[in-house]
Amino acid sequence: MSQNEENTTQNSQIVSMDELDKKILDLLTVDGRKSYRKISRELGVSVGTVHNRVDKLTKSGIINKFVPIVDHEKLGYNLTAIIGLELQGGTITYLVDKKPFKNNLLAVYDVTGQFDAILIAKFRDTFELNDFIKLLLKEEPVIKTYTQTVLNIIKEELNSSMIVVD
Repeated sequence: MSQNEENTTQNSQIVSMDELDKKILDLLTVDGRKSYRKISRELGVSVGTVHNRVDKLTKSGIINKFVPIVDHEKLGYNLTAIIGLELQGGTITYLVDKKPFKNNLLAVYDVTGQFDAILIAKFRDTFELNDFIKLLLKEEPVIKTYTQTVLNIIKEELNSSMIVVD
């Protein structure tokens, strides 16, 4: 099963969360290395309860993995670009694993509207962005690109802050 098919399968199964799940998720979003013991103290529940809840959130696919949040600017990636692609049939899902693109891509979306796909990517400078775009244009399904560079990042994080518990 491809990553895309796996995401579609997981997304089609709605999983319910309660307020405790949300609080645990919020604490792990702030610090994914926070121990179950510290979480249990902060929330006033047993360590076993936290363990079981995190296990449930992981098995249900709400938590996919625990990863560090990288500060790209500290690594020299000061330029963020949003790239719209016009494609001739097919998709560009294969770009995700293709070496020349892999290091810069943050997100790849199949979309509706003016473009067939949207890429979010980080670059060290405009020269690196230029090389990236020229390589993209050599890809068979790519007809045209439309690139916007980000002037200011207002919010850029993938976390649980938008989740509302019924």
